[in-house]
Amino acid sequence: MRTARRSSSSAYDGLFSGLQTFLARRTQELTGLCLVAVAGAVAVALATWSVDDPSLNNATDRPVHNMLGWPGAIVADLLMQLLGLGAIAAVLPLTLWGWRLMKSGELGRLQLRFALWVIGTGAATALASAMPTTGRWPLPTGLGGVTGDAILTGAKAITGLSSGSGSAVLGFLFAGIAILSLTAACGLSPNEQHSYDELDEEEAPRPVRRRHIADGDEAEEAGHDEPGWGIVSLGALAHGLMSLRAAARRWSEGRRAPDVDEDFEPAPQPRRAGRSGAARREPVLDSPPARVSRTAAAQADEDEDEGYDDAPMAQPVPRAAMRPEPVSPRVAPGPSAPKPGRRMAREAQPSLLDDGNYQLPQLNLLAEPKKASAPLISAEALEQNANLLESTLEDFGVRGAITKVNPGPVVTLYELEPAPGTKSSRVISLADDIARSMSAVSARVAVVQGRNAIGIELPNHKRETVYLRELLASQDFETTKQKLALCLGKTIGGEPIIADLARMPHLLVAGTTGSGKSVAINTMILSLVYRLTPAECRLIMVDPKMLELSVYDGIPHLLTPVVTDPKKAVIALKWAVREMEDRYRKMSKLGVRNIDGFNARVSEAKARGETITRTVQTGFDRETGEAIYEDEVMDLEPLPYIVVIVDEMADLMMVAGKEIEGAIQRLAQMARAAGIHVILA
Repeated sequence: MRTARRSSSSAYDGLFSGLQTFLARRTQELTGLCLVAVAGAVAVALATWSVDDPSLNNATDRPVHNMLGWPGAIVADLLMQLLGLGAIAAVLPLTLWGWRLMKSGELGRLQLRFALWVIGTGAATALASAMPTTGRWPLPTGLGGVTGDAILTGAKAITGLSSGSGSAVLGFLFAGIAILSLTAACGLSPNEQHSYDELDEEEAPRPVRRRHIADGDEAEEAGHDEPGWGIVSLGALAHGLMSLRAAARRWSEGRRAPDVDEDFEPAPQPRRAGRSGAARREPVLDSPPARVSRTAAAQADEDEDEGYDDAPMAQPVPRAAMRPEPVSPRVAPGPSAPKPGRRMAREAQPSLLDDGNYQLPQLNLLAEPKKASAPLISAEALEQNANLLESTLEDFGVRGAITKVNPGPVVTLYELEPAPGTKSSRVISLADDIARSMSAVSARVAVVQGRNAIGIELPNHKRETVYLRELLASQDFETTKQKLALCLGKTIGGEPIIADLARMPHLLVAGTTGSGKSVAINTMILSLVYRLTPAECRLIMVDPKMLELSVYDGIPHLLTPVVTDPKKAVIALKWAVREMEDRYRKMSKLGVRNIDGFNARVSEAKARGETITRTVQTGFDRETGEAIYEDEVMDLEPLPYIVVIVDEMADLMMVAGKEIEGAIQRLAQMARAAGIHVILA
């Protein structure tokens, strides 16, 4: 009886012990899986971190670039602000701890590991802060974040080292501390690694051996030799995340592509005239015979960018299948006609020069200048001001006489002929005192070039309105030889100021609110519209405010309707960049340096009735190895100037700063010779 009770009691004890060990093992695997998942999520958030993402430090309406959405953007921003690049070192021990828990179910000396992890992370941040920052680092702190800067500053204060060589010495010291601490925290030290090697050499993990010794359950020992479900779940989770990422990227690219193609994609040039495809022999390019097609290579690059896909790996293609067709090697296979590409869309768009019998707008559309009944300032008042200015200068010890007074619409110029021995610098330094004595807002003093006189400009009490119609109707504007003439105002003598945008070659209009930026932009636009036809000048207008430039919507000079959406503004500017590159290719084929030479060459060829051709080499003969040449007929037309006008540039930079900045920078650096000019406000 006692023997039966003992046997049943030992059976129950063995069952409970096995169940307890099984649950403990599963809990350890689940904990390890959670650690690996958390470390992987943090690593993904750090890898896709962007300083422009919305976070606790950056309130913006821009779309989130982080793969984990706004939670990942917030976590990544906090880690980069606190730890900088040291956050990468903090993720590695968590991953190895989780792997150890899933593999062996043991993680000894947890408190010591945690302390070493903290020490190693701090040393890694200090090491990153000791490194010099580059212009691409977007944060105001060093590469180690706030923590690294604090540790490095404290170490410099304790050791008394300087910032130059001291940073290098402390960097080597912190590097050694980080390597030793993180290696020990991860369990990669020689002693601990030896113990894990001994554990791997045995048949089963430690909990399995105990059950095997106590109960002799061979089936349970065999079951624990198999890999845990945590590892299998981790693989399935990673595979699913990669598949979802690839599907999301394909879906987003499919939605973005039509916007660019419909609005601004240029079309291909027509196939050049030469020998017919049937008559000429097939050229052999100087390349290996078996080469993957361009379409397949592009598809392979796209698949690499989208990440690991769940499709099976393609089988190797035989060399005979990879060899190009003998008739047309670039024709894509398929029963239907190929989809028109960008070059086809560019040729399909309406010609920039088809303006018909266009007539310039009439001047009677503008307001006539009001005829003043009396001058704003009388001759007697000017004489009194001249006498007062002479007495003011004598009070400051400057002797001389006012020889001429030139009243202007806004300021009046007084020409002072100083007495012999008077220094110009002394008079110029009295500008503030002259303005105070004359009860003026400001005064400008400068030497009149080529004459023994010093000019003193004082603002008028009443400003005269300058009318655009008066400037456009002037003889100077009608007879000017400038390519892109802009009327900017009047001089002190009442003569119109005309500037050439083609020689500037770009404009930045800046000023405070109410200073006249919008008036200046409208004046520039009307100067171009009243002088040039759509065949000579085209405009692209970007107006995020939807108020200033919307009145020009519908004029024939516009390449596109007035752009009010910041996202479409990016597309418009990128189109301008592509048009610039296409114009440079055309000019290189003709061997000219700028748009004026290109238009002159094309107009000369049209006047003579000649066809512009050039001989190009298309390959080598397959049999003889001789070079094959073709005559390319260039059907060219004169190119119009393109002026890109952007109002409220600051608002565009807030919405799409990087893309807008890149397009504007390329246009500002290279677009002058191509006849594309930018006006920013």
